[in-house]
Amino acid sequence: MWIPKLFWVSLVLLAFLIVPTPGNQASAQSPPDVLNKLGLASLAKRYCSGLYVSERGAKEALRNSVLISDSLNEQYDRDDLQFHIDEARKIIVAKSDGISSHARHFGDQGCVILPDGTDSPFFTPRDVISTLPVGSNQPWPMGDKLPADPLSSDVDQEMLKRAVDIFFSEPKDRRAAFLVVFGGRLIAERYGSGAHQNMQLESWSMGKSMTATLAGRLIQMGHFGLWDPAPVPRWQNPMGDPRAKIRVADLLRMSSGLKFTGGGDDETMLATSVIPGFADHGLGYAAPIDIFQYSTSRPNEFDPNTVGRYRNSDPWVLGAIVRQTVEGLGEDYLTWPQRHLFDKIGIRRFVMETDTYGNFILTGYNFGTPRDWARFGMLYLQDGIWNGERLLPEGFANFVSTPAPAWDPPVYGGLFWVNTHDPSVPAGHTSRIFTLPEDAYYAAGSHTQRVYIIPSRDLVIVTMSHRRGRTLSPDRAERMFEALGLTVKAIDPTWTWKTEPILQPMPE
Repeated sequence: MWIPKLFWVSLVLLAFLIVPTPGNQASAQSPPDVLNKLGLASLAKRYCSGLYVSERGAKEALRNSVLISDSLNEQYDRDDLQFHIDEARKIIVAKSDGISSHARHFGDQGCVILPDGTDSPFFTPRDVISTLPVGSNQPWPMGDKLPADPLSSDVDQEMLKRAVDIFFSEPKDRRAAFLVVFGGRLIAERYGSGAHQNMQLESWSMGKSMTATLAGRLIQMGHFGLWDPAPVPRWQNPMGDPRAKIRVADLLRMSSGLKFTGGGDDETMLATSVIPGFADHGLGYAAPIDIFQYSTSRPNEFDPNTVGRYRNSDPWVLGAIVRQTVEGLGEDYLTWPQRHLFDKIGIRRFVMETDTYGNFILTGYNFGTPRDWARFGMLYLQDGIWNGERLLPEGFANFVSTPAPAWDPPVYGGLFWVNTHDPSVPAGHTSRIFTLPEDAYYAAGSHTQRVYIIPSRDLVIVTMSHRRGRTLSPDRAERMFEALGLTVKAIDPTWTWKTEPILQPMPE
């Protein structure tokens, strides 16, 4: 059984961050220095990843993926926010108001937020090496060599080009990539904002769908079941823990009922966070803690499968189950996904950043190329089968793309968003892509990182953008929706849609 090392360090860190008030009760709002330190850690990590994982230019990465709001840009321009780059050790330090936080690059584990006083994490980084041959010499999709023959006459190439042009039509949108796979063939591909085919791009919460896939892989291999009680030792022993009723399926559906603050919670609820005033949902992005121990330690707030909420607790618990299962088999956790998933579907490198204890975060800190995300979509389009080998359980793709019963409205499946046109879903709800068929479902990351899977059209569409575009161009979703609709119409001339308002961004 996996037992994380140095968990006590996490407890010390949390105790350091939470400043008690008289009576030994946590303050309803943590001091500004505490919240500032957490924010700086996230900024340092994002800058580190932009430089050393994506290998982007320093200015471009800073302005498009780190300083994502007007206020951050203003602070930086006033010199109230500073970054120190140690190129030799690949350490980024973010500083403001006498407070600092830092992150460091560790090869194939990407960039990691570290506690004060150390430049090393509490795990041993590993090289992750693919066994696949060089991709440029291998045909798509196992490699990157595309066919030379022309596209089928069934594809309206002019309309497809129009879709791509619209997606990239406004520079302020900060678009990075748009790819289309139809019938297994890559039929459209364009990059912007300095991105290119081989760039590891910030993928954000699309990583949640990758967590589902790693769990699905272990289910297919027979190590636990979809409907089994979640094999979390601290929930199963001693007897009588109400969390013992939480199933693997409930975690996939973000319906565990664990107490975990996040988006949509008011100040009263946020005051109950482990760090008051800072949502639990974001703690793994900002604090050097053991996210698996933290998430499995949370008590129940609701009965399982009764309330669906977008909370990182559930994919982190699922990630803990993946880790303990892999290590229980005597295998190396950090390299297991490459050997048992990525090498099988043509992905030669996919960077899954970890917390300081070596746990894959996979709810935001992960990086893949657009082509690799297209391969990921193809795996689901093919019902979990690749080159004749079943990698995911039969019916798993159907499970993740079916609305979870506890969600109201029914917009979420199994760590994928679903495109249900159920009347209870308000018109304009941003999970509902009105320009796509109802059977579409998708991995979704912050600020329009998407892998759209459309079984009825044998279609996968990948969109990737940098986060700054959201504030520079508030209407950019309208162009994306139109580009998606035109893409479907390019392969199905009968496709039409009714325009709806776009109300608000989805959770991150």
